[in-house]
Amino acid sequence: MAVYEGGEARCDGGPPGAAGGRGAVPVDDLGYEAAELVSLSAGQARSLHMLADLAVRRVPGCAAAHAAIWREGELVSVAATHPDTAELSALQLSSGVGPMFDAARNGVPVICADTLTETRWPQWAGAALDRGVRCAVDLVRQAPPVTLVLALFGVRPGVLDADAVPMAEMIAQLGGTVLTNTFAYDAAQRTATQLKDSVAARAVTDQAKGILMQALRCDADQALAYLRRESQRRHIKVTEVAARIVAGGTPGHRE
Repeated sequence: MAVYEGGEARCDGGPPGAAGGRGAVPVDDLGYEAAELVSLSAGQARSLHMLADLAVRRVPGCAAAHAAIWREGELVSVAATHPDTAELSALQLSSGVGPMFDAARNGVPVICADTLTETRWPQWAGAALDRGVRCAVDLVRQAPPVTLVLALFGVRPGVLDADAVPMAEMIAQLGGTVLTNTFAYDAAQRTATQLKDSVAARAVTDQAKGILMQALRCDADQALAYLRRESQRRHIKVTEVAARIVAGGTPGHRE
């Protein structure tokens, strides 16, 4: 498994922690990355990739990571920094068993100190060993109905621990903020789209009412009543009736 050190990938299989020589995290760099990550414009998929990559580059002992979002018990998005961890994620999805699932279901961190002695998920542990993963920790942040799971992987047993890596907890907390912001942004986008559609529909309806008032020599209330009757008779929306009238289907008589 390729391991990150100082932002660059290396393939010697050694741990990226103190023994690997990873230097201290510049506060300005981390602050910049955090600000970029919580930006509303990042988008859900890109934010997940950035979060997983940030964990690899900034958490001592973390060789690879993946991040997943669950909504009402269903996985909706996942991002991995390495093909091996993506395969481990896919294995859990196909079997419904593994640390990622336990973290998402129970809402608490799940730690595997050594995959060689792990007995809770034998299939996952065997697959992890085959890929050079010796330990893992799955951190979780919940913002109902949404749950974020950030999984970190190490190439030596015991190098990752939820209590021993405050940087990982901080990044997971940052991920929770990203999660909240992303869904708030998506909700705002949907609201804006709905408002835009509503304004457009109102404009078409008003235009159709004007055409009807002139063609049928009626007032605005009578024109609207006509649109509603046509909507019920044809089993289509009032806005669709209005759009057809504007497009040229002006009635020549009252109904």
